[in-house]
Amino acid sequence: MSIVKSKIRTIPDYPKPGILFRDITSLLIDPEGFQLTIGMFVERYQNAKLNKIAAIDARGFIPGAALAFQLGVGFVPIRKKGKLPGNTISESYALEYGVDHVEIHTDAISPGDRVLIMDDLIATGGTLEASIKLIQNLQGKVHECSTIINLPDLGGAKRIKDTYGIDVYSICEFEGH
Repeated sequence: MSIVKSKIRTIPDYPKPGILFRDITSLLIDPEGFQLTIGMFVERYQNAKLNKIAAIDARGFIPGAALAFQLGVGFVPIRKKGKLPGNTISESYALEYGVDHVEIHTDAISPGDRVLIMDDLIATGGTLEASIKLIQNLQGKVHECSTIINLPDLGGAKRIKDTYGIDVYSICEFEGH
């Protein structure tokens, strides 16, 4: 865990003053760090009997697709509104100044599918919560949510657990926001 955490850079005042942006691109370009990250996810989920990995646009796609490939399961993109062709369902989530939406194809999840939801980071948990609702609306079963980084001071992982009874596994944590 400490190796993975040490390879994530912090960019101060991005995207606005006072924010400490946790940037995984420095982890992704490091072969040892990226391999270790995916290996940790494989070890955790190799016996979970998952049917699908659903990953959140856009940074969640990277570990999500790699893990789906390693586990031999389907990969489901959860995209920002208007990015998927075909029939979709949508779920809204709160932003600091407004509302946004994520979507999933209506045929991406079959009733009873065991699904792992992945993203790069959990802060307040809004996009993970919207993603849980999408999977549940399609009658899938969310096994767990998984991220590389948790920002526990923002309470998202606790809120997901308290509200939905779903655990959020993260490889590392950073204080602050």
